[in-house]
Amino acid sequence: MSGDSVEARILAGLDDEQREVATSLTGPLCVLAGAGTGKTRAITHRMAYGVHTGVYKPQRVLAVTFTARAAAEMRTRLRDLGAGGVQAKTFHAAALKQLQYFWPQTVGGQLPDLLSHKAQFIAEAARRLRLSTDRAAIRDVAAEIEWAKVSMLTPESYVSAAKGREAPAGFDLITISRIFQAYEDVKVDRNVIDFEDVLLITVGILQEDERVAATVRDQYRHFVVDEYQDVSPLQQRLLDLWLGGRDELCVVGDSSQTIYSFTGATSKHLLGFPSRFPNAPIVKLVRDYRSTPQVVGLANRILAARTAEGERSRFAPPWPKPLELIAQRPAGPEPTFTECADDDAEAASVAERIKALIKDGVKPAEIAILFRTNGQSQAYEQALATAGIGYQLRGGERFFARREVRDAMLQLRAASRSVGNDPVPQLVRDILASLGYTPEAPAGGGAVREKWESLAALVSLADELTTNRTQDPDAIFTLMDFVAELDERAAAQHAPTVQGVTLASLHSAKGLEWDAVFLVGLSEGLMPISFADTPEAVDEERRLLYVGITRAREHLCLSWSTARTPGGRANRKPSRFLDGLRPQTTRDLQRSAAPKTPARRKSSGPAKCRVCGTLLTTGAERKVGRCGECPVTYEESTFEALREWRREAASEAGIPAFVVFTDATLVAIAEDRPPSLNRLATLPGVGPSKLERYGEAVLRVLADN
Repeated sequence: MSGDSVEARILAGLDDEQREVATSLTGPLCVLAGAGTGKTRAITHRMAYGVHTGVYKPQRVLAVTFTARAAAEMRTRLRDLGAGGVQAKTFHAAALKQLQYFWPQTVGGQLPDLLSHKAQFIAEAARRLRLSTDRAAIRDVAAEIEWAKVSMLTPESYVSAAKGREAPAGFDLITISRIFQAYEDVKVDRNVIDFEDVLLITVGILQEDERVAATVRDQYRHFVVDEYQDVSPLQQRLLDLWLGGRDELCVVGDSSQTIYSFTGATSKHLLGFPSRFPNAPIVKLVRDYRSTPQVVGLANRILAARTAEGERSRFAPPWPKPLELIAQRPAGPEPTFTECADDDAEAASVAERIKALIKDGVKPAEIAILFRTNGQSQAYEQALATAGIGYQLRGGERFFARREVRDAMLQLRAASRSVGNDPVPQLVRDILASLGYTPEAPAGGGAVREKWESLAALVSLADELTTNRTQDPDAIFTLMDFVAELDERAAAQHAPTVQGVTLASLHSAKGLEWDAVFLVGLSEGLMPISFADTPEAVDEERRLLYVGITRAREHLCLSWSTARTPGGRANRKPSRFLDGLRPQTTRDLQRSAAPKTPARRKSSGPAKCRVCGTLLTTGAERKVGRCGECPVTYEESTFEALREWRREAASEAGIPAFVVFTDATLVAIAEDRPPSLNRLATLPGVGPSKLERYGEAVLRVLADN
């Protein structure tokens, strides 16, 4: 095949904006790409076009993205386009490879072991400081240390930089700083580094050793950064050092999909790109090829309401104008809005609708249930199991760790050494038949069905890869190629699609898509989450809902419940983000017709200690109504029972323990021992949403202790 025809094939099928991206090969380039607009297609075709036209040497192009799965998918697409030499990695993978190479010649000796989990070392740090921690507190402190490190803060600079942040686990900022330092000391003693250290040390070496920096810059001449709205200050610093003042940089992102600010990610680098590179072209990808006009319309309205909301708030930051998507697919069904009596009823309703979709021909693997916190999944797991519908938990057992998958890869690898160039899909079917694969799924569920679904996923992947490769008449796809693909995917944990409804949090659904999406639990306190108490935090929650909406290709169902448990108080409200978008319910009409009760005026007098009468000066003292000098008036066993309940509630919801109730609020509850919900509602730190969510459980703990 001639070079001209290869180049023409690479550009074929791209729309005008995607083609502009693919043919803009030199200098800085900013691509603002909305959800479903083909950004990965545009940038992979750009790199492939650059390679085939001779502008790029493939080994000198580095594409950086944020997950191993996304990097693996990018490498697959580049290989299919004849640009397999291009490097596509995560920031951490690229930095780690450089660190492994340069450590012996810059630091000397062997690179320390990489720490996969911080919990054990943070627990040891806390013990050194004689601090009491539980599992939830350790997890929260770990997240805070990660935020500090990607923000390029040290234990010394953390306290001043973190002012305004609520310290986790009931500690103050100084205590977190001390734990941070002790954690770093433990790592030195054990001769290990963590994931953030990989980036920090690489940055340090590149800053201090010009010879190393020159070597890296000579290796990589052109850079592409995907999901640029999610870079942290540390990742941006590493990217700047890789560039070394050059401008051969293409960035791709969408500020409306910034949903990881709690990890240190910020969209300011994407939004500030035109200021940094004033002559850089800005290409907007707004043609949505993923979703129907009905889904796209709802997504656009969610963001339009967000902009108006931001402009009304004098405390809001400047809001960048969101990209308005233009649907390219034919019309589909309207999104549905469903109000249910309680969480169990909502889960049962979703299961029934899924059963109907499957009956109408929608594959289970093309259906997802998305929720705000992982603790919400249990009701849907139960409802799907009761309905006889298979499901998979995203973030559960890794696909390539399953025994049947390991056995299948061994069989395929052995066969690849002896078979010729027979059609791969049929070879895979024949080989996996010995492990239990059949063309039809077995009846029922359980382990037999799960094993079949794993093997069926491998068969489907063989079909998919063969179809992709045959688009190039000169390509030959062999069983050995398929085994190599599986090995690469296993290393990157890039699993194939398994038949079964996906259960996932909204955050983990980023970058994925399904034919039918159920967005559940859309009530105040969950969407937005209760601890989103600033305009910036609420806006991020809106963006998270936008990401959830744009995962749907055709069917989109939004639901919420008015009570947590059957027979519970129906005082939940639908998410404010749905105001003006959902139909009015009977409860809405009842609320609007009800007479307004005057708001209670808060006492303006100074708070005093109920024991000695001293003025209370801190928020914690005012919460418990007692100064720090007076003795506690609660039973220690009651307080510890409340702490244990809080730990379990936080773990179930996947949130920090202090978000449930702070220590000060628990003290107030233990001392007051409220006999009723009405009494509990009067205590500081117990608002309406927390009363509804936790009130009955708190009263049960008090009754038992």
